[in-house]
Amino acid sequence: MIRNDVVAAIRSRLARELAPPRSSLRPFRVDGQVAGWIDPQRAQRLAQFGDVLAVASDGITFAPGIDDFAARTAALARVARALAAEGLLSRWRDERYAIASELGAPPWFELERAAARYVGVRTFAAHVNGLVRRADGGTAMWIARRSFSKAIDPGMLDNLVGGGIAAGQSVASTVTKEASEEAGVDSPLAARAIAAGAVHLCREQPDGIQRETIFVHDLWLPSDFVPACRDGEAVEHRLVPLQETGALIANDAGPDVVTADASLVILDCLLRQRVVASNAPLRDRLEALRRPADGACCAFGR
Repeated sequence: MIRNDVVAAIRSRLARELAPPRSSLRPFRVDGQVAGWIDPQRAQRLAQFGDVLAVASDGITFAPGIDDFAARTAALARVARALAAEGLLSRWRDERYAIASELGAPPWFELERAAARYVGVRTFAAHVNGLVRRADGGTAMWIARRSFSKAIDPGMLDNLVGGGIAAGQSVASTVTKEASEEAGVDSPLAARAIAAGAVHLCREQPDGIQRETIFVHDLWLPSDFVPACRDGEAVEHRLVPLQETGALIANDAGPDVVTADASLVILDCLLRQRVVASNAPLRDRLEALRRPADGACCAFGR
């Protein structure tokens, strides 16, 4: 079991990293539903695209006439390109997200990945805990280090596999694709990943509001499996006893800091694998971190 002081440190770090937005946010509405949440500074910049967006004090909508999937997608592509040219977005990915109330629902529009947080839209991702049964009966987890050239969280520790679900992709296809590219896991082995629910994030970041649902998976790997990154997105892999991952996700300084996203996925695994005692102090608060209560921008799909 993880020591109580480590449990307290995990809770302290993740409560800070995953804190809900404190800014006064404006809803970005499409067809009467909230598609995103935008802070005042970004709303002011978007107001300059009056042919695309109608920005008011109580919310933001598309301008009249921009009322279907194709028109919205094309109009926002122009906005995203302009913002990118001004250096206001993270690195351009040339990959689109389908923006909808739920994964698989008819999308309102598609949007370049780099612009997703700028307008606070809900995105979806799939992460995989790479687990190994040790000879001594314990469990270990593969941890990856992100490339130092990554657009977000460069050089930080991460789950073995993780990636955003692009337009036209499913949870399963994303797991298969990312497992092959990031860890050298072939399709038959990746297909054995076990869906374990989802965790949610809603927080302020330098590039906007991150509202993301992460579909969590556990993949039990052969003891002799060694990850091999094929796309350059990971530069190191280490096999860590499961109990020791608690100290990793509690750490907030130095070279071995785990991304907030991956830390939440690992915490979810630790709770499900009962590595955190059922009577541990603050366990209920750790449970709550996985699924933030509905709030201003965390009311997913509202």
